[in-house]
Amino acid sequence: MSEQNQLASQMRELVDKTLQRGAKGIDYIQAGSAPVGLTPKETIYDRGTLQLYHYLPVSDEVYRIPLIIVMATTNKGFLFDIMPGQSMVEYLLGLGFDVYMIDWDPPVMRERGLGLADYTQDFLPTCIEKVQEDSGVEDVNIMGYCQGGVLSLIYAATHPEGPLKNLVCLTTPVDSHKMGLFRLWANEEFMDLDNMVETLGIIPAEFITNSFEMLRPAQKVAGQLRVWDQLWNDDFVKSYRAFQRWGDETLPLPGEYHRDCTKELMWDNKLFKGELLQNGKVADLKNIKIPLMAVMAEHDHIAPYESTKPLLGLIGSKDKNELVLKGGHVSLIAGPNAMKRMWPRVSDWLEERSV
Repeated sequence: MSEQNQLASQMRELVDKTLQRGAKGIDYIQAGSAPVGLTPKETIYDRGTLQLYHYLPVSDEVYRIPLIIVMATTNKGFLFDIMPGQSMVEYLLGLGFDVYMIDWDPPVMRERGLGLADYTQDFLPTCIEKVQEDSGVEDVNIMGYCQGGVLSLIYAATHPEGPLKNLVCLTTPVDSHKMGLFRLWANEEFMDLDNMVETLGIIPAEFITNSFEMLRPAQKVAGQLRVWDQLWNDDFVKSYRAFQRWGDETLPLPGEYHRDCTKELMWDNKLFKGELLQNGKVADLKNIKIPLMAVMAEHDHIAPYESTKPLLGLIGSKDKNELVLKGGHVSLIAGPNAMKRMWPRVSDWLEERSV
Protein backbone atom coordinates (compact mmCIF):
# COMPACT_ATOMS: atom_id res chain seq x y z
CA MET A 1 0.00 0.00 0.00
CA SER A 2 1.37 3.41 -0.96
CA GLU A 3 1.93 6.05 1.67
CA GLN A 4 -0.91 8.11 0.20
CA ASN A 5 -3.36 5.19 0.29
CA GLN A 6 -2.28 4.30 3.84
CA LEU A 7 -2.92 7.89 4.97
CA ALA A 8 -6.33 7.86 3.29
CA SER A 9 -7.21 4.58 5.02
CA GLN A 10 -6.19 5.98 8.38
CA MET A 11 -8.29 9.10 7.82
CA ARG A 12 -11.35 7.01 6.89
CA GLU A 13 -10.91 4.92 10.04
CA LEU A 14 -10.57 8.05 12.17
CA VAL A 15 -13.69 9.64 10.67
CA ASP A 16 -15.64 6.38 11.05
CA LYS A 17 -14.69 6.07 14.72
CA THR A 18 -15.53 9.72 15.36
CA LEU A 19 -19.00 9.26 13.85
CA GLN A 20 -19.54 6.11 15.92
CA ARG A 21 -18.48 7.94 19.09
CA GLY A 22 -21.06 10.64 18.43
CA ALA A 23 -23.85 8.16 17.77
CA LYS A 24 -23.00 5.79 20.59
CA GLY A 25 -22.22 8.54 23.07
CA ILE A 26 -25.94 9.28 23.37
CA ASP A 27 -26.68 5.60 24.03
CA TYR A 28 -23.92 5.50 26.66
CA ILE A 29 -25.29 8.54 28.50
CA GLN A 30 -28.87 7.26 28.43
CA ALA A 31 -28.05 3.68 29.39
CA GLY A 32 -29.09 2.53 32.84
CA SER A 33 -27.02 0.44 35.22
CA ALA A 34 -25.00 -2.32 33.59
CA PRO A 35 -26.44 -5.81 34.14
CA VAL A 36 -24.13 -7.71 36.51
CA GLY A 37 -24.23 -10.82 38.70
CA LEU A 38 -26.34 -12.78 36.22
CA THR A 39 -25.30 -16.32 37.14
CA PRO A 40 -28.37 -18.02 38.68
CA LYS A 41 -28.26 -18.20 42.47
CA GLU A 42 -30.47 -18.48 45.51
CA THR A 43 -30.22 -16.74 48.85
CA ILE A 44 -29.95 -19.32 51.62
CA TYR A 45 -29.29 -16.89 54.50
CA ASP A 46 -30.19 -13.23 54.88
CA ARG A 47 -29.21 -11.29 57.98
CA GLY A 48 -29.15 -7.53 57.65
CA THR A 49 -25.86 -6.53 56.06
CA LEU A 50 -25.06 -10.19 55.34
CA GLN A 51 -26.22 -12.23 52.35
CA LEU A 52 -25.24 -15.86 51.74
CA TYR A 53 -25.78 -17.09 48.17
CA HIS A 54 -25.66 -20.54 46.62
CA TYR A 55 -24.97 -20.57 42.88
CA LEU A 56 -26.98 -23.23 41.12
CA PRO A 57 -24.72 -26.08 39.93
CA VAL A 58 -24.44 -26.70 36.20
CA SER A 59 -22.73 -30.10 36.45
CA ASP A 60 -24.33 -33.42 37.33
CA GLU A 61 -21.35 -34.14 39.57
CA VAL A 62 -19.64 -31.57 41.79
CA TYR A 63 -16.48 -31.65 43.85
CA ARG A 64 -17.15 -33.01 47.32
CA ILE A 65 -16.06 -29.95 49.30
CA PRO A 66 -18.12 -26.79 48.68
CA LEU A 67 -16.33 -23.49 48.09
CA ILE A 68 -17.34 -20.31 49.95
CA ILE A 69 -16.22 -16.99 48.47
CA VAL A 70 -15.89 -14.32 51.18
CA MET A 71 -16.16 -10.87 49.63
CA ALA A 72 -14.42 -7.75 50.93
CA THR A 73 -16.73 -5.82 53.23
CA THR A 74 -16.40 -2.57 51.25
CA ASN A 75 -17.60 -3.97 47.93
CA LYS A 76 -20.27 -6.12 46.27
CA GLY A 77 -19.48 -9.68 45.35
CA PHE A 78 -20.54 -9.41 41.72
CA LEU A 79 -16.89 -8.68 40.91
CA PHE A 80 -16.62 -12.49 40.82
CA ASP A 81 -19.66 -12.61 38.51
CA ILE A 82 -19.15 -9.40 36.58
CA MET A 83 -20.70 -10.52 33.28
CA PRO A 84 -21.26 -13.71 31.28
CA GLY A 85 -18.00 -14.91 29.76
CA GLN A 86 -15.95 -12.95 32.31
CA SER A 87 -17.39 -14.51 35.48
CA MET A 88 -15.12 -16.47 37.79
CA VAL A 89 -18.21 -17.96 39.43
CA GLU A 90 -19.42 -19.16 36.02
CA TYR A 91 -15.96 -20.60 35.35
CA LEU A 92 -15.82 -22.49 38.66
CA LEU A 93 -19.33 -23.87 38.21
CA GLY A 94 -18.37 -25.14 34.78
CA LEU A 95 -15.47 -27.07 36.34
CA GLY A 96 -17.81 -28.75 38.83
CA PHE A 97 -17.32 -26.68 41.97
CA ASP A 98 -20.23 -26.14 44.36
CA VAL A 99 -19.99 -22.36 44.88
CA TYR A 100 -21.37 -20.21 47.69
CA MET A 101 -20.71 -16.55 48.43
CA ILE A 102 -20.80 -14.37 51.53
CA ASP A 103 -21.78 -10.96 50.18
CA TRP A 104 -22.65 -7.69 51.90
CA ASP A 105 -25.39 -5.07 51.80
CA PRO A 106 -25.19 -1.54 53.24
CA PRO A 107 -25.60 -1.74 57.04
CA VAL A 108 -28.47 0.15 58.63
CA MET A 109 -28.16 2.26 61.76
CA ARG A 110 -29.18 -0.54 64.11
CA GLU A 111 -26.09 -2.43 62.88
CA ARG A 112 -23.66 0.38 63.72
CA GLY A 113 -22.40 -1.58 66.74
CA LEU A 114 -21.25 -4.59 64.73
CA GLY A 115 -17.57 -5.15 65.44
CA LEU A 116 -14.81 -7.20 63.87
CA ALA A 117 -15.57 -10.15 66.16
CA ASP A 118 -19.18 -10.22 64.91
CA TYR A 119 -17.85 -10.91 61.43
CA THR A 120 -15.20 -13.47 62.35
CA GLN A 121 -16.84 -15.24 65.29
CA ASP A 122 -20.51 -15.02 64.31
CA PHE A 123 -21.12 -14.25 60.62
CA LEU A 124 -18.50 -16.62 59.19
CA PRO A 125 -19.19 -19.58 61.53
CA THR A 126 -22.95 -19.21 60.98
CA CYS A 127 -22.56 -19.10 57.20
CA ILE A 128 -20.36 -22.19 57.31
CA GLU A 129 -23.07 -23.99 59.28
CA LYS A 130 -25.66 -22.93 56.67
CA VAL A 131 -23.44 -24.24 53.87
CA GLN A 132 -22.97 -27.52 55.73
CA GLU A 133 -26.74 -27.86 56.08
CA ASP A 134 -27.41 -26.93 52.46
CA SER A 135 -24.69 -29.11 50.93
CA GLY A 136 -24.86 -32.03 53.34
CA VAL A 137 -21.05 -31.93 53.58
CA GLU A 138 -19.10 -31.27 56.78
CA ASP A 139 -15.94 -29.85 55.19
CA VAL A 140 -15.70 -26.45 53.47
CA ASN A 141 -13.17 -24.50 51.42
CA ILE A 142 -12.91 -20.71 51.56
CA MET A 143 -11.66 -18.16 49.05
CA GLY A 144 -11.34 -14.71 50.64
CA TYR A 145 -10.76 -11.49 48.70
CA CYS A 146 -8.88 -8.56 50.26
CA GLN A 147 -10.58 -7.80 53.61
CA GLY A 148 -12.65 -10.95 53.07
CA GLY A 149 -9.34 -12.79 53.16
CA VAL A 150 -8.44 -11.05 56.42
CA LEU A 151 -11.76 -12.13 57.97
CA SER A 152 -11.15 -15.68 56.73
CA LEU A 153 -7.65 -15.76 58.21
CA ILE A 154 -8.94 -14.57 61.58
CA TYR A 155 -11.69 -17.19 61.50
CA ALA A 156 -9.20 -19.93 60.57
CA ALA A 157 -6.74 -18.88 63.28
CA THR A 158 -9.43 -18.92 65.97
CA HIS A 159 -11.04 -22.17 64.75
CA PRO A 160 -8.03 -24.42 64.08
CA GLU A 161 -10.10 -27.59 64.63
CA GLY A 162 -13.00 -26.35 62.53
CA PRO A 163 -14.41 -27.71 59.29
CA LEU A 164 -12.24 -25.47 57.07
CA LYS A 165 -10.06 -27.71 54.87
CA ASN A 166 -8.42 -25.35 52.35
CA LEU A 167 -8.03 -21.58 52.20
CA VAL A 168 -7.27 -19.30 49.25
CA CYS A 169 -6.38 -15.69 50.10
CA LEU A 170 -6.59 -13.22 47.21
CA THR A 171 -4.78 -9.88 47.63
CA THR A 172 -4.99 -10.20 51.41
CA PRO A 173 -2.95 -7.69 53.45
CA VAL A 174 -1.52 -9.03 56.72
CA ASP A 175 1.14 -6.41 57.48
CA SER A 176 -0.92 -3.25 57.74
CA HIS A 177 2.13 -1.10 58.39
CA LYS A 178 3.12 -1.81 54.77
CA MET A 179 -0.17 -0.51 53.38
CA GLY A 180 1.47 2.57 51.87
CA LEU A 181 -0.80 5.57 51.41
CA PHE A 182 -3.70 3.81 53.13
CA ARG A 183 -1.62 3.71 56.30
CA LEU A 184 -0.73 7.38 55.84
CA TRP A 185 -4.37 8.47 55.36
CA ALA A 186 -5.30 6.59 58.57
CA ASN A 187 -2.49 8.06 60.67
CA GLU A 188 -3.63 8.08 64.31
CA GLU A 189 -2.02 11.48 64.90
CA PHE A 190 -4.45 13.18 62.55
CA MET A 191 -7.61 11.06 62.62
CA ASP A 192 -10.18 11.55 65.38
CA LEU A 193 -11.53 8.04 64.85
CA ASP A 194 -13.63 7.79 68.00
CA ASN A 195 -15.38 11.08 67.33
CA MET A 196 -16.13 10.06 63.75
CA VAL A 197 -17.59 6.72 64.79
CA GLU A 198 -19.65 8.14 67.64
CA THR A 199 -20.96 10.98 65.48
CA LEU A 200 -21.78 9.05 62.31
CA GLY A 201 -22.58 5.54 63.54
CA ILE A 202 -22.26 4.24 59.97
CA ILE A 203 -19.14 5.20 58.01
CA PRO A 204 -20.48 6.59 54.70
CA ALA A 205 -19.65 4.95 51.39
CA GLU A 206 -18.27 8.29 50.18
CA PHE A 207 -15.60 8.16 52.88
CA ILE A 208 -14.52 4.71 51.69
CA THR A 209 -14.65 5.68 48.02
CA ASN A 210 -12.60 8.83 48.59
CA SER A 211 -10.00 6.78 50.45
CA PHE A 212 -9.63 4.53 47.41
CA GLU A 213 -9.58 7.42 44.94
CA MET A 214 -6.90 9.32 46.88
CA LEU A 215 -4.53 6.43 46.20
CA ARG A 216 -4.72 7.20 42.47
CA PRO A 217 -6.35 10.63 42.07
CA ALA A 218 -6.24 10.66 38.25
CA GLN A 219 -7.52 7.12 37.69
CA LYS A 220 -11.20 8.01 37.38
CA VAL A 221 -10.58 10.80 34.87
CA ALA A 222 -8.19 8.59 32.91
CA GLY A 223 -10.88 5.90 32.72
CA GLN A 224 -13.45 8.38 31.43
CA LEU A 225 -11.05 9.59 28.75
CA ARG A 226 -10.33 6.02 27.73
CA VAL A 227 -13.99 5.07 27.41
CA TRP A 228 -14.58 8.15 25.23
CA ASP A 229 -11.71 7.03 23.01
CA GLN A 230 -13.21 3.51 22.83
CA LEU A 231 -16.92 4.40 22.49
CA TRP A 232 -16.96 2.78 19.05
CA ASN A 233 -15.94 -0.56 20.67
CA ASP A 234 -19.10 -2.20 22.02
CA ASP A 235 -17.25 -4.96 23.90
CA PHE A 236 -14.98 -2.45 25.65
CA VAL A 237 -17.89 -0.21 26.64
CA LYS A 238 -19.93 -3.14 27.94
CA SER A 239 -17.05 -4.29 30.14
CA TYR A 240 -16.21 -0.75 31.27
CA ARG A 241 -19.79 -0.08 32.38
CA ALA A 242 -19.88 -3.29 34.43
CA PHE A 243 -16.64 -2.49 36.23
CA GLN A 244 -17.70 1.14 36.66
CA ARG A 245 -20.88 -0.01 38.39
CA TRP A 246 -18.84 -2.20 40.73
CA GLY A 247 -16.61 0.73 41.65
CA ASP A 248 -19.58 3.06 42.12
CA GLU A 249 -21.35 0.67 44.52
CA THR A 250 -18.80 0.87 47.32
CA LEU A 251 -20.46 0.02 50.63
CA PRO A 252 -20.66 1.92 53.93
CA LEU A 253 -19.38 0.16 57.05
CA PRO A 254 -20.65 -0.27 60.62
CA GLY A 255 -18.85 2.29 62.75
CA GLU A 256 -17.63 -0.19 65.36
CA TYR A 257 -16.28 -2.53 62.69
CA HIS A 258 -14.42 0.37 61.09
CA ARG A 259 -13.02 1.37 64.48
CA ASP A 260 -11.85 -2.19 65.23
CA CYS A 261 -10.21 -2.60 61.82
CA THR A 262 -8.49 0.77 62.05
CA LYS A 263 -7.25 0.45 65.64
CA GLU A 264 -6.58 -3.27 65.94
CA LEU A 265 -5.40 -4.03 62.41
CA MET A 266 -4.18 -0.80 60.83
CA TRP A 267 -2.69 1.06 63.80
CA ASP A 268 -1.57 -1.74 66.11
CA ASN A 269 -0.96 -4.37 63.39
CA LYS A 270 -2.15 -7.06 65.79
CA LEU A 271 -2.92 -9.72 63.19
CA PHE A 272 0.63 -9.50 61.89
CA LYS A 273 2.02 -9.61 65.44
CA GLY A 274 -0.18 -12.53 66.53
CA GLU A 275 -1.80 -10.39 69.24
CA LEU A 276 -5.36 -9.95 67.94
CA LEU A 277 -8.05 -11.06 70.39
CA GLN A 278 -11.52 -12.08 69.17
CA ASN A 279 -14.00 -12.91 71.92
CA GLY A 280 -11.14 -14.02 74.15
CA LYS A 281 -9.39 -16.13 71.48
CA VAL A 282 -6.00 -15.17 70.08
CA ALA A 283 -5.98 -15.00 66.28
CA ASP A 284 -2.42 -16.30 65.93
CA LEU A 285 -1.81 -17.15 62.28
CA LYS A 286 0.55 -19.94 63.35
CA ASN A 287 -2.60 -21.82 64.39
CA ILE A 288 -3.49 -22.24 60.70
CA LYS A 289 -2.25 -25.68 59.63
CA ILE A 290 -4.53 -26.34 56.65
CA PRO A 291 -3.39 -26.03 53.00
CA LEU A 292 -3.28 -22.36 52.01
CA MET A 293 -2.73 -20.55 48.73
CA ALA A 294 -1.80 -16.85 48.76
CA VAL A 295 -2.40 -14.97 45.50
CA MET A 296 -0.84 -11.53 45.16
CA ALA A 297 -0.70 -8.81 42.48
CA GLU A 298 2.61 -7.13 41.70
CA HIS A 299 1.03 -3.73 41.08
CA ASP A 300 -1.71 -3.70 43.73
CA HIS A 301 -2.20 -0.13 44.96
CA ILE A 302 -4.85 -1.08 47.55
CA ALA A 303 -3.24 -4.15 49.14
CA PRO A 304 0.40 -3.57 48.17
CA TYR A 305 2.58 -6.60 47.53
CA GLU A 306 4.69 -5.67 50.57
CA SER A 307 1.64 -6.01 52.83
CA THR A 308 0.51 -9.36 51.39
CA LYS A 309 3.92 -11.01 50.97
CA PRO A 310 4.50 -12.01 54.66
CA LEU A 311 1.42 -14.27 54.90
CA LEU A 312 3.01 -17.63 54.14
CA GLY A 313 5.79 -16.98 56.63
CA LEU A 314 3.26 -16.35 59.41
CA ILE A 315 1.08 -19.46 59.11
CA GLY A 316 1.80 -22.94 60.46
CA SER A 317 0.81 -24.82 57.28
CA LYS A 318 3.20 -27.18 55.56
CA ASP A 319 1.12 -27.24 52.38
CA LYS A 320 1.32 -23.62 51.27
CA ASN A 321 1.62 -22.05 47.87
CA GLU A 322 2.42 -18.52 46.71
CA LEU A 323 1.20 -17.15 43.39
CA VAL A 324 2.43 -13.69 42.36
CA LEU A 325 0.95 -12.32 39.15
CA LYS A 326 1.20 -9.13 37.16
CA GLY A 327 -1.81 -6.90 37.53
CA GLY A 328 -3.65 -4.83 40.09
CA HIS A 329 -6.16 -5.28 42.86
CA VAL A 330 -9.15 -5.76 40.54
CA SER A 331 -7.54 -7.01 37.32
CA LEU A 332 -6.12 -9.94 39.31
CA ILE A 333 -9.70 -11.16 39.94
CA ALA A 334 -11.68 -10.21 36.86
CA GLY A 335 -11.04 -9.44 33.21
CA PRO A 336 -9.13 -11.10 30.36
CA ASN A 337 -5.81 -11.42 32.20
CA ALA A 338 -7.45 -12.98 35.26
CA MET A 339 -9.18 -15.53 33.07
CA LYS A 340 -5.87 -16.65 31.59
CA ARG A 341 -3.54 -16.30 34.57
CA MET A 342 -5.28 -16.57 37.92
CA TRP A 343 -8.45 -18.64 37.45
CA PRO A 344 -6.77 -21.81 36.08
CA ARG A 345 -3.98 -21.78 38.69
CA VAL A 346 -6.38 -21.39 41.61
CA SER A 347 -8.90 -23.91 40.29
CA ASP A 348 -6.13 -26.48 39.67
CA TRP A 349 -4.94 -26.03 43.26
CA LEU A 350 -8.47 -26.41 44.65
CA GLU A 351 -9.42 -29.36 42.44
CA GLU A 352 -6.86 -31.76 43.87
CA ARG A 353 -7.81 -30.77 47.43
CA SER A 354 -11.61 -30.83 47.05
CA VAL A 355 -12.32 -34.52 46.48
